[in-house]
Amino acid sequence: MKLKLAAVALLASTAIASAADLPGRTYTKAPITPVAQVYNWTGFYLGAFGGYGFGGKLKGDNTDFDNDGIDDVTSISGVKGSFGGGTIGYNWQAPGSRIVWGFEVDAAGASLKQNFADVDSTFSYKVNAFGTVTGRVGFAVDNMLIYAKGGYAWASTKFSASDGPESFTSSKTHSGYAVGAGLEYAFLPSWSAKAEYLYADYGKATYGPSPDGDTGRVGLTNHTVKVGINYHFNSPVVARY
Repeated sequence: MKLKLAAVALLASTAIASAADLPGRTYTKAPITPVAQVYNWTGFYLGAFGGYGFGGKLKGDNTDFDNDGIDDVTSISGVKGSFGGGTIGYNWQAPGSRIVWGFEVDAAGASLKQNFADVDSTFSYKVNAFGTVTGRVGFAVDNMLIYAKGGYAWASTKFSASDGPESFTSSKTHSGYAVGAGLEYAFLPSWSAKAEYLYADYGKATYGPSPDGDTGRVGLTNHTVKVGINYHFNSPVVARY
C-alpha cells in the first residue's frame, strides 16, 4: 500500500511540473522597489574659503583730525583686496522637507587696503581680519542648496595718517552687520563646494589721538565674493524606499 501511495505522489508531482512548463503560460513576479539616495544637509561641518573684497565706502565724521586732513574726507572708495579663512557651522533639515536651517561662524585674514590723500596729508586704511556670526536659511534640491544669511559682522582695521613731519597709526575693531546669499553643491557624500556674496556694514570706530590730540570716527562698508569647500561630519546621504 505504501508503495502504491508513493507512486501516485510521484506521478502527481511530475504532472504538475509538466503543466508548469507548458508554452504560452505567463508568470507575475513580485515588484522590486528601487532604493533612492536622498541628500540630507543635517549636521556639523568645517570649511575653508578664499575671496576678494571690493567697493563699499570709508566715511569720515568730518569733525575731527582738523590738522591731519581727515575732515576733508566725508566718503571715499572702500578697501579692496584678497582674503582667506575658515568656517564652522551646523545645518538642520527635517526629513521630507526642502527647507534647511542653520548657523555659521567664519573668520578670515585679509589684505584689504585703501590709500588716499588731500592737499598736504596722506592716509592709509587697511582691514587685517574680519568675520561673521550668521544664521542661514536655504532651499535644498537634493544635493544643491540655495541659501540666504545674515547676522553680526566685525573687522579689525588699521588707520595711518601722515601730515608733514607728523604721523600716527591707530588700530580698531569695528562691529556691524552682514547680509548675503550663496549656492552650495555637494559633489561627494561628505564634501561640498560653495560660492557666496556678502555685503557688510561694519559701523564706525574712533581712531586717534593724533599727535595734536585729535580723534575721529571712520565708518566702513564692503562687498565680498568668496568660494570655499566644506567637510560634513554626519554622512548626509540616506536611503529612501
